[in-house]
Amino acid sequence: MSAPSLRIVFFGTPEFAVPTLQALLASRHPVVGVVTQPDRPRGRGQHVQDGPVKACAVAAGLPVLQPPTLKTPEFLEALTALQADLGVVAAYGRILSEQVIWTPRLGMINVHASLLPRYRGAAPIHRAVAAGDVETGVTIMRVVKALDAGAMLATVHRPIGPDDTSEAVEEDLARLGGHLLVETVDRLAAGPIVEAPQDDSLATYAHRLTKEDGRIDWTRPARAIHDQIRGMRPWPNAYSYVGGKRLILLRSGWSGSPVSSSSRAPGTIVSAGADGITIATGDGLLVVRELQAEGKRPMQARDFLAGHHLTAGEQFTPAP
Repeated sequence: MSAPSLRIVFFGTPEFAVPTLQALLASRHPVVGVVTQPDRPRGRGQHVQDGPVKACAVAAGLPVLQPPTLKTPEFLEALTALQADLGVVAAYGRILSEQVIWTPRLGMINVHASLLPRYRGAAPIHRAVAAGDVETGVTIMRVVKALDAGAMLATVHRPIGPDDTSEAVEEDLARLGGHLLVETVDRLAAGPIVEAPQDDSLATYAHRLTKEDGRIDWTRPARAIHDQIRGMRPWPNAYSYVGGKRLILLRSGWSGSPVSSSSRAPGTIVSAGADGITIATGDGLLVVRELQAEGKRPMQARDFLAGHHLTAGEQFTPAP
């Protein structure tokens, strides 16, 4: 006799959560409702529009709840009325109360984009890439009131290449997380499964990103700045200033040449040509291969230099 299907209520908001919702919709487990954050202004024009999860839910004809707070009697009644067996959370963006967590019969599980207990918190992918980590992954964990501290039900690993950006890693983890989530729900439908507690002594935290995280300190090593550049994609993006104007640095390479530390002040342009803009750092040389002027489109270094005069000896600075 096959295991029964489970009625799922899904909590999620951004693009990262969409592949998980799509994987559930393609599974044998019915999604009985979606909870997502209220509509907000988005894009350059700041027009109010549906978030990625809401758009997916509406296209699938699912009931959508968008409470401004999870504490109102109206929301709790609506959540209870869904009669869900299990809640699935993927980047919803709010801490859930015990009452919400245990409204579904089997509680809730979460798709978290790190190998817990490393990088609990809001920005695990960006923090891992910016730290130069060589591996990350997805953990399916039990939702508890403490932040990302619940027992682990399943994991999948994904190497981080030396030039991978957070965008590329997130796209892969979203897809891998959706598959792993459905496998985990299938196992839960068949009966209790092993839930491994986290070792809290090994926990690290991935704090929410701010614009300041993109500011480049040129006294750091070239490799660390390279990791920052790829880790801060697509927001806040790494940036610096030349002649008082902000430039966004989008793609780079690096070398351990001693030229920067021995004869050039950190931030000094060593050369600027078709192969990139080479800049001295606290240790080694950074080669910027793609960049963007404020309010303009991204450009390869060769094309950028055709319209912007940057020469050896000019200085990148952390502030204008």
